[in-house]
Amino acid sequence: MKDFKDNTRERSDKEVLRRLIAYMKPYKMQFLIVVLLMFVMIGIQLLPPYIIGKTVDVVGSDILTKDEKILQVILMSSVFVVALGVAFVIQYFQSMMLQRIGQKTVVTIRNDVFNHIENLSIGQINQVPVGKLVTRVANDTNSIGEMYTSVVVNLVRNVLYLFVVVILLFIINYKITLWLMLVIPVVILASVLFRKYSRASYRRVRANVSEVNAFLSENLSGMKVTQIFNQEKKKRLEFLEHSKKLRNSYLKEILVFGIYRPTVYLLSMVGIVIVLYVGYQEVMTVPLFTAGLLFSYYMYVGDFFEPIQQLAEQFNMLQNAFASAEKIFDVLDTKPEITDKEDAIELDSFSGSIEFRDVWFSYIPDEWVLKGISFKVNPGETVAFVGSTGSGKTTILSLMVRNYDIQKGQILIDGIDLKDIKRSSLRRFIGQMLQDVFLFSGTIAENITLKDESITLAEVKQASEYVGANTFIERLPDNYEHVVLERGNNFSSGQRQLISFARALVYKPSLMILDEATANIDSETEELIQASMEKMMNISTMLIVAHRLSTIQHADRIIVMQKGEIKESGSHQELLKTKGIYHSLYQLQYEDKSRE
Repeated sequence: MKDFKDNTRERSDKEVLRRLIAYMKPYKMQFLIVVLLMFVMIGIQLLPPYIIGKTVDVVGSDILTKDEKILQVILMSSVFVVALGVAFVIQYFQSMMLQRIGQKTVVTIRNDVFNHIENLSIGQINQVPVGKLVTRVANDTNSIGEMYTSVVVNLVRNVLYLFVVVILLFIINYKITLWLMLVIPVVILASVLFRKYSRASYRRVRANVSEVNAFLSENLSGMKVTQIFNQEKKKRLEFLEHSKKLRNSYLKEILVFGIYRPTVYLLSMVGIVIVLYVGYQEVMTVPLFTAGLLFSYYMYVGDFFEPIQQLAEQFNMLQNAFASAEKIFDVLDTKPEITDKEDAIELDSFSGSIEFRDVWFSYIPDEWVLKGISFKVNPGETVAFVGSTGSGKTTILSLMVRNYDIQKGQILIDGIDLKDIKRSSLRRFIGQMLQDVFLFSGTIAENITLKDESITLAEVKQASEYVGANTFIERLPDNYEHVVLERGNNFSSGQRQLISFARALVYKPSLMILDEATANIDSETEELIQASMEKMMNISTMLIVAHRLSTIQHADRIIVMQKGEIKESGSHQELLKTKGIYHSLYQLQYEDKSRE
């Protein structure tokens, strides 16, 4: 069985970037406008050093009169102010467009990940902690969002700005620039090493964030068990270990960044010293190289090293986004084990006829859970499965809704192979009532309809009355609008089961599946469900797995399972007469009741 770990691998930056850019294709025109605005911003950004340098030359000029100096200074100041105003407007529109592009792209990625998880088989999802999946859908997509909204454009802008500044520096004075270029190889080497080590550190951080979220999700859900068994201290120590691992990975990440940025800053100071030393000599010896040009050159050198330092932060965020993207692509690259055929059909109706033909199934290769299972269920028939734990009863029900695919044999629905039917079409006709009931946050009505607006409140009430759930719902202050807390913790096990039964009935299923539905409920609720089950026997086909044999005595047929094989089959009375496995199970339960 394949899970996300099978797809975990280190991807090249080129591959990750290619896949991330693919998500921006719908917004390429908006992104093109942003890039054009970026070029305008680069031009405006180059103006201040030039204007300030010219102002220095004007003020220090011996040729111009005082009034001419004032006029030129006012003129250049006006150009400077206008440039700042234009830059403000452009920056606003650029930021707004980037935010829209980024947020829309993140929504697309987040939806793709969630939709893909929904299409994975139950077996695949069960192998991954819930906290890790939450991290992929929420945290990792946010990291990618930062890349789209702030990193990509600024990264491109800074790289382009560096090239333009280098060209300007050569134009202003090539001698100083050639000396300055001695520093560049060291800057490039530092950047290459930073890129290498920061990527590895970010991978560790993302992995440890997932571990912490997985631990929290599991242990907050199981807090009742932790408190009952006084395991709080142990869990605190376990959480401390996870926290320390996350802290250490963050510290290593900070260490890499903490070495790189001061290194670039030190190299920029070396560059400034070179500029001042060589530049002073040029001013003294070259008539056309004025003090104003030297000042402009000095400012451009500052502008040259500033983007390099910004690149460190942007590389930092980029590596974070790439590490998150790798985790997301691990999920997206996991192929669903259960898929519909290209020519799979839609079921228009389902009479309730089911047939298993020599079905073999295993969760783990060669460890068979079902061995040559064959039986037939007629429309409207009620068939119950009994047997010891691990005999394969629940597995049969899981195969019916195609949570898993069989390895050998055939399952037929109204004479059609299960694999030839679309899963969504099949499940539309099946209602399930499980032992472990899951209720969502919301109202009782929303939990029964699952927010399907086509189901009316009258239908909700009718289904609730049918199963007896109305007996407690209508006593609540808000009736069907009563708020359900997380996992239905404000209701008893029996009440949750009744809501679950109403949920199954309101969709008018042709096949009702009950898996240990009365295992953990009180006798009064069991009687309500039992009465509802007897009504359902006249409406649709029913498959029941039951531990309490008293709940299945009225079934048309009882199939006795043992070690993945069918050992006995017949009605309640027929099986008691044979005095086989079923008779023994019945005697054991009868003796247990007698002791009570």
